This record gives sequence, structure tokens and C-alpha cells, in this order.
Amino acid sequence: MNRESGEAPFTVSGTDIHEVKQKNAEAGLSYNEVKALLAKQGGHGTAIYSDTNIDEVKQEIHKHQ
Repeated sequence: MNRESGEAPFTVSGTDIHEVKQKNAEAGLSYNEVKALLAKQGGHGTAIYSDTNIDEVKQEIHKHQ
């Protein structure tokens, strides 16, 4: 165990913790970054509802029921 940081460099199974952290940092978007991107851009077919008044959307939905 590294006494200065209080963190062991390897897991019990022998995985190098620092290497895994480095590879994760280089891998691309994190789970939360993907969620934020999807929320910002919207899903398939939802572009028409972007920046739309919620009440107007509800009225449009209920008009067809």
C-alpha cells in the first residue's frame, strides 16, 4: 500500500488501479457525460419538442385523443 496516498496500487486480484484510471480517462465520454449530451440533443424523433412550451405540447397530445 502506498502510505502517502493511502491507496494500494493494485487490487486483490492484481489489477493496476492507476492503469485502469488512465485508460478510463482516455476512453471517451463518461456515463454522466453521455446522459448530459442526450438530454441536450434529445432522442430520436424528439427534436420537435425542443424549446417548446410544455403546455402547448400537452394540448397537442390531448387534441388527438
